[in-house]
Amino acid sequence: MATFHPLLPLLLLLGALAPASAQGVKKTVPTPFVVPPDVNGMKTIIPAPAQTRKITVGIYRGPGSPQGGVDNVLNVLKPFPQVKAVVLSGQEVGSLNISAYDVLVFPGGSGSGQSKGIGEAGLKNVREFVKQGGGYVGICGGAYLACSNFTWGLGILNAGTVSSKWQRGQAMLDLEPTLVGQQWLGDVKSTFKVRYHNGPILKPAARTDIPPYNVLTVFKTEIAEYGSPAGVQVNSPAHVISTYGNGRVFISSPHPENTPGLENFIPRGILWSAGDKTPHAVD
Repeated sequence: MATFHPLLPLLLLLGALAPASAQGVKKTVPTPFVVPPDVNGMKTIIPAPAQTRKITVGIYRGPGSPQGGVDNVLNVLKPFPQVKAVVLSGQEVGSLNISAYDVLVFPGGSGSGQSKGIGEAGLKNVREFVKQGGGYVGICGGAYLACSNFTWGLGILNAGTVSSKWQRGQAMLDLEPTLVGQQWLGDVKSTFKVRYHNGPILKPAARTDIPPYNVLTVFKTEIAEYGSPAGVQVNSPAHVISTYGNGRVFISSPHPENTPGLENFIPRGILWSAGDKTPHAVD
């Protein structure tokens, strides 16, 4: 006959409670970042671009480019009937005759993820598209993709990043237009705010085969979380323009496409990037 141990019920109870307690621990869920609706004083900071010829814009949606980022671009293009927007998969970027498009947009997300999503065929196709006169617009992840310091990048912008620690965090930061930016943006002179979320901190690269970029805006405040270097973001470029071959390149490190008051920023970049498909210098 088995001997009953007086501590057995207590041991069984503790054994039953231990895994339940471990599984019941609530994981800390980050508080969703909310963009204040009055962040820019409830005013349209960037005026709408002038009406131009009809253009067709391809927006990449796939690995590295989540639907939310695509929707943000589609939303700010709605007031411009001359812009026809088409959502493209990675396979379509790599296989379609993209000469049917005036501009390709790579929204926020992951630059390396977008590179994998479009594959070698897509990278080659996009480079040739811009070289032959097409426009490229890269936002955050799409800005990383354009840079020249990554083996997986397009290399269509004479720029690299100041640190491999790309995760800096998310915040509303101040931007200041340069003299070039004041004219490009429609005579905007004052500082304004924009949503930032881990976008690239750009620095000039050392390439001699493509021109240097022109800076439109610079960061005047910064965020440096997750061990990223502090002091490198202030006065670094937030928006730049350049050329690659006969094409135009517009890059946005932050996210004006869902910042109140800046809804016209990305449309300006898209319409400028469309150009006139003839050889040109940066305006």
